[in-house]
Amino acid sequence: MSTDARLDQPGAVQAHPTDPALEVWIPVNDVPDPEVSIVIPALDEAITMEAFVAWCHQGLADAGVRGEILIVDSSTDDTPHIALAGGARVLRTPKRGLGRAYLDAIDVIRAPWVIMGDADCTYDFRLLAPFIEAFRDDYEFVMGSRWKGTIEAGSMPALHQYFGTPFTTWILNLLYKSDFSDIHCGMRGLTKDALVRMRLVSQSWEYASEMVIKSVHLGLRTQEVPVRFLKDTEGRVSHHRRAGWFSPFSAAWINLKAMFIHGADFFLVRPGLAALIVGLLLTVPLAAGPLTVAGVTFTTTTMIFGLVVTTLGVFSYQLGLLARAIYDRRGMTTARLLRRYRYTRTVGTAMAGGALGALATLPLIVRYATNDFTLTEGDLRVAHVAIAGLTLGIVCFATFAFTLLLHAVAAARRD
Repeated sequence: MSTDARLDQPGAVQAHPTDPALEVWIPVNDVPDPEVSIVIPALDEAITMEAFVAWCHQGLADAGVRGEILIVDSSTDDTPHIALAGGARVLRTPKRGLGRAYLDAIDVIRAPWVIMGDADCTYDFRLLAPFIEAFRDDYEFVMGSRWKGTIEAGSMPALHQYFGTPFTTWILNLLYKSDFSDIHCGMRGLTKDALVRMRLVSQSWEYASEMVIKSVHLGLRTQEVPVRFLKDTEGRVSHHRRAGWFSPFSAAWINLKAMFIHGADFFLVRPGLAALIVGLLLTVPLAAGPLTVAGVTFTTTTMIFGLVVTTLGVFSYQLGLLARAIYDRRGMTTARLLRRYRYTRTVGTAMAGGALGALATLPLIVRYATNDFTLTEGDLRVAHVAIAGLTLGIVCFATFAFTLLLHAVAAARRD
């Protein structure tokens, strides 16, 4: 941006502490030592910016708190100048995503409490008191909820209000055993310390889900507070409509992607454990030979199916445990797994089990090789023992590999 583009507004200009391509515009009436920072990404919001900044000032005054307004701006219109004139700080950044705007802002946030939202006057920032009260009660993550507050008629498309948001909220609560009522509410607060510890990586819309998920992973003290959601200001077109009809579906898809990636253990641990148990039940009882139950004979085919199910189960279960260790931000799950899978004991047991499994398969291999590479009906019992041995070998190898990776994850975290 050119120097001339900044000098028509009062105030000073500071360099960004870590990125020389960014700069902070400081208003004349800048607030010293704020208790709360209102951090708002903005892109071409000239229609609503003056009213929005005024709402923030009113909300801060009514809540009895000293705060700064920080607009993270990538606009090509007069949005940053309007914000600066209204008494807001402006962090000028290139256009590079909603989530990235919050990442750019971390180093210039001055207050210990942070409230986030949109600059379009759809969230009523005149009502900040519930957030401030929650912060003063030592909550670390304060999630706004339109369902616990009010939703003005016509402010949300019916597809979003009655299906999209409730459905994705239900999915996240199912995956993470949480109890949120509105995971897509754009108005939310958290401590700066929590924001830093989250280490957000999302660059776009999925930052919202990632933030909620990591609040669960970190075990943050969380409270939901009601918010008021309003219709778009007359003349303003939402960012989704600017981007085209497919934009809401794209946003939903990348939010689901974030939920699934950060909650991979949900799809692996319990289903994998169930498959492992079923596979072993189909394999172990037949190790001594075919078995007839209620007139039904279970034989080699059953064992082979059980071997496949056991293999899928053990790898799924242990990959899920690794996912839990990777996303274990507090270290509690990893410590528990390390106690369960102590290196010497587990590796030694896996090696002994693998050797036993190899010995169990050896008679079948010898008989197969010495009988012109064919098997007869008389070899059925030997085959059953061999399949059981192969199953044991696969489980032991999977456990060996899992133990190495688990301890590698733990070592990387210590580094």
